[in-house]
Amino acid sequence: GEGEDARVGAPLVDGARVTAEVLEHGRGNKVHIIKFRRRKHHMKRQGHRQNYTAVRITDIAGA
Repeated sequence: GEGEDARVGAPLVDGARVTAEVLEHGRGNKVHIIKFRRRKHHMKRQGHRQNYTAVRITDIAGA
């Protein structure tokens, strides 16, 4: 809500509904992980790409 009509829950507002639409599924940018131990001639390289879902909130309806 706005102004005097705002409702705050702890942690949820009873009866509130959020409507959303899924825009896309994808994968984020690659994160490079390098583990290096000095003076041991040891180095490990690894990469990671996190999956994500992009959503658009279309409506928030209170009780």
